[in-house]
Amino acid sequence: MTILPPGLLENELVATSAEFDQMIKSGELIESTNEMTPEYLRELKHTLIVSGDTELISAPAYYLAAKRAPSINAFMTGIAIIQDELAHAHIAYHILEDLGEDQEKLIFSRDPKSFRYPYAFDVPLDSWTELVVANGFYDQAGFCLLGDIHDKCSYGPWKRGLNKVMLEENFHLRNGRTWMKRISASGGSAKEELQRAVDWMFPLSVEWFGLPDDKKMHSTQLEYRLKGLTNDQLRQWWLSTVVPYCEQIGVNVPAHKETREGKDVWELDYPFPCEFDAEAKRWDFKQPSTWDDVLARWRARGPRNAEMVAMFQEEFHNFRKTHQKES
Repeated sequence: MTILPPGLLENELVATSAEFDQMIKSGELIESTNEMTPEYLRELKHTLIVSGDTELISAPAYYLAAKRAPSINAFMTGIAIIQDELAHAHIAYHILEDLGEDQEKLIFSRDPKSFRYPYAFDVPLDSWTELVVANGFYDQAGFCLLGDIHDKCSYGPWKRGLNKVMLEENFHLRNGRTWMKRISASGGSAKEELQRAVDWMFPLSVEWFGLPDDKKMHSTQLEYRLKGLTNDQLRQWWLSTVVPYCEQIGVNVPAHKETREGKDVWELDYPFPCEFDAEAKRWDFKQPSTWDDVLARWRARGPRNAEMVAMFQEEFHNFRKTHQKES
């Protein structure tokens, strides 16, 4: 017996496995649920939820740091980026609603620990410097992940929806790089603060792409063309953009390039994974960790998870209560 995802009727999923497999292999785009198998729909929803949650949680994470902007112009740029991130989240959640999910429940009724986004956003951004490093590192990670989906995704509505997202992510990335270069060039205590931010945020960004390929248990996203690159390939793409730029602006990062069989490979200068103290924002490169430990840390969420989710959930429920009283 096939168990269907909630919100969809059996006659809405009519593609046979053979028909579906042929569409995937031939490079055709899936445009509606009646062209999907239940397994494809579940994997698509999972991928969309991770994308939507990541974009959504970046808004409170960035806002708390944007309030420390050095000027009104810088603050307004930060707010513009936050507005973009909320719009990107809406694209993912709106598609999920079209696929049978309840957008309101997804955003406003889930337990904070059930949100699926990179652990990096659970560690507070406490300064403008940390915010622009997030733009330079985290948004570069998002650019790699979403750029791959935009290029390879088999689901037409999402592929088209990412046209706008990619342009705006490029703006976020440029803001981070411009500010990182400016801060580094200023030298002194400002550059020292930048280096401290990079020291803890670089390894968190390396984690962004998930388990190494040899630890990944399945490749359904690749089989269904929901993405085109493996975790390690995405990680290498990110390193190939971030490491040279940091070297260019005089910021140290624990990674270097090697050439193997005529190909450039980026290697980390520390055990991957290793121990991280989230409260102190400090990595212990002398203390290797296991991926089971990392997965446990990810599942437990970090210091600011509940606070950030509460920022939009509590306001929504307060608004609803007030509106109901007035009605």
